[in-house]
Amino acid sequence: MKQTRWITLTAITGVLCGLLTTAPQSFAAPAVDRAATPALAWSDCSDGFQCATAAVPLDYDQPSGSKIDLSLIRMPATNPAQRVGTLFVNFGGPGSSGVDRLRARGQWPWLFSPELRARFDVVSWDPRGIGRSATVRCFQTEAEQEQFLGGLRDFPATAADEPAFYAGYDELARRCSENAGSLLEHVSTANTARDLDLLRRAVGDDKLTYHGISYGTHLGAVYANLFPNRVRAMAFDGSMDFEGNATGHGGQGTTVPLDTRQDVPRGAAETFDSFLRQCAAPGADCAFAGGDLKAKWAALVARVRQSPITVDGETFDYTALIARVNGDLAQPELWKDTARTLQALHTAPALRTLQEPYITNRTESFNAIQCVDSTFPRGTAAYTAYGASEDQRVPYWGRIAVFDMMACATWRHQDADRYTGPWNRWTSAPILVINTRYDPSTPLHGALDGAAELARTRVLTVEGSGHSTMFVHSACAETAKRNYLISGTLPAVGTTCGIDRAPFAA
Repeated sequence: MKQTRWITLTAITGVLCGLLTTAPQSFAAPAVDRAATPALAWSDCSDGFQCATAAVPLDYDQPSGSKIDLSLIRMPATNPAQRVGTLFVNFGGPGSSGVDRLRARGQWPWLFSPELRARFDVVSWDPRGIGRSATVRCFQTEAEQEQFLGGLRDFPATAADEPAFYAGYDELARRCSENAGSLLEHVSTANTARDLDLLRRAVGDDKLTYHGISYGTHLGAVYANLFPNRVRAMAFDGSMDFEGNATGHGGQGTTVPLDTRQDVPRGAAETFDSFLRQCAAPGADCAFAGGDLKAKWAALVARVRQSPITVDGETFDYTALIARVNGDLAQPELWKDTARTLQALHTAPALRTLQEPYITNRTESFNAIQCVDSTFPRGTAAYTAYGASEDQRVPYWGRIAVFDMMACATWRHQDADRYTGPWNRWTSAPILVINTRYDPSTPLHGALDGAAELARTRVLTVEGSGHSTMFVHSACAETAKRNYLISGTLPAVGTTCGIDRAPFAA
């Protein structure tokens, strides 16, 4: 999953580092069951939302020991008489605030239709280490944070840039260890899954109803295998290859960078090809249209490799251009703006593109969770080697994926509770897996691999481009998801859905 630091970049693949074996599965449920059920005191927190705090164990090996507070938000069911229960939602990341995202996206009808909101209390939360919940802090002040993170590049453009790049992310790992300390040993997805089971108990549901997006599908898969008999319904959207994420197939984890072994570059390349095809289509409202778009793109890349281009005060070198487009591919509603930016760079007069100031702990928590969840190559040799080979295998998109989680190569902490399988425990209900045809962050081939790893799944493919139906609007997919979450009815085998609007529709 691709790291996101700016608002124009998106998630991506949910994914992970560390070197320890999974805790024995027979202990998963008892460890949670020995913990006290959190008492939730919901109170109004504006715009129809309710907020609460849940106290959960820091360490589930000591369920009566130290506690941490999780921040929750609830959008109450609009038809309480027909209420099914609580729908827990994780919007992905890791590192994104569920509280902020539900507040911002709870009214998106293509994600939460009025029919769905009528039947469920929709609840999200800031998972441990993120946002307002036992926040991972790697810096003493916001000024230090902004200055340091602002100096990190998304990836090194050339081999000559690698030493400074490696040093920067090693320094990030050092500062996180120095400032966050032992908290980093308790932020694995497995512990968040245990938190989720306590939250399920706290709202009074016998079994879990869950909607996971992007990295949220990994959290869902961990929960489903730790607590297989506690699943009522789970919808995964923008799904992942869970074994590949955790350990890699055939021992790849210690030798191949995570997004490389997931072949995320293939998904990005396929999505970018879709971007160009749709931009060139007759009637498309696409500013970058005109001529051979692959050649036009290649010429633009060659220009910024030779010399950065500045438009309206913002400078794009090769790294900045690839990172910007790579992030925008996930959200087709941004594609018209992306096309205008590319055309402005192509012709030289300016179009301003804005980055959001870094004010959260997304980068810190992203690395804190990734780097204890999954196996990564240690040191820098594998990254240097794959940086060169992937740049040849998948031009533009191969190299950036190699370096996506560079801090994990020298991360100082591990979480003994991390989960690495099995992934095929028989769940009390089947899981619905939704994926777009062209997803740059969680490619369809990975979603199909992940679905095959789970014991009971049904796959629905959306014939669109972008990352999950959170960003690729499909009333057809929302209806299928809604029917399943409400009644347990799955779409027929082989079902596909169209999209509501093409990215370059006039």
